[in-house]
Amino acid sequence: MKSVLMNAAWIVLVLSTAAAPSFAQLRDNSEKQMTCNDGNNGDRERHCEIREMPMPSMARLGVETHNGGVMIKGSMRGDVLVRARVEASANTEAAAAALVSRVSVETSGGQIKAVGPENADNSWWSVSFEIFVPQNTDLDLKSHNGGITVSDVRGQIHFEGHNGGVHLRRLAGDVTGSTMNGGIQVDLTGAIWEGRQLDVSTHNGGVDITAPPYYSAHIQAETVSGGLHSDFPMPAVDLKTRPRKIDWNIGSGGPLIHLSTHNGGINLKRDESAQ
Repeated sequence: MKSVLMNAAWIVLVLSTAAAPSFAQLRDNSEKQMTCNDGNNGDRERHCEIREMPMPSMARLGVETHNGGVMIKGSMRGDVLVRARVEASANTEAAAAALVSRVSVETSGGQIKAVGPENADNSWWSVSFEIFVPQNTDLDLKSHNGGITVSDVRGQIHFEGHNGGVHLRRLAGDVTGSTMNGGIQVDLTGAIWEGRQLDVSTHNGGVDITAPPYYSAHIQAETVSGGLHSDFPMPAVDLKTRPRKIDWNIGSGGPLIHLSTHNGGINLKRDESAQ
């Protein structure tokens, strides 16, 4: 019995050791990048402020924004740090400041969203988020007017965008999502996708995905109006076919990576700088 237990412990140790280098591909993000220096309203007056709100970590986090982008950064911290850029534009700076004061950021029940008055013809407000989360966090992200960026997170991740691009960097798990108007950029790391799948699509925009030269995956790529290009070997594509769909393995194959666009091309690039 003792021998069986020792063998089982050895197997667990070997498996965990083998997985460690791949998991280590996730980076610890701590730099606060979002400021009020961005933005230009022409002849309009603008008021902007950064609000910081810590909240307990949780298994699943939802973020919704109507006007503004969402940036999620995985980190080694044990809680969640929400940084919100609340800004408004109006005829006068005082009016813009008053409008900002009426905007609140709610962070309860695992949901993060901004609430404020309706935008009028001569004034508007927006809230963009920079959120630091533990690296093992499930995410549900929605943005109507603004981009979505997610870096260094492992979990069940779903996103929905309407007007804005999407950038996914060093993710793992089960990642699905789409945007209506905007391109999608994916930066893969390691040797294989760690998780169930990566499934992303856009209606108006291209899909660019970068992977190390030694990467292995099962690729499904489809586009209605656009080209297909890959630095990795792939089967021949009939350029006259509409829509175009291609299904193949790079390297030794692996979990599914599904890429889809209606109006745009798909580009699978080899990152020669990856080690």
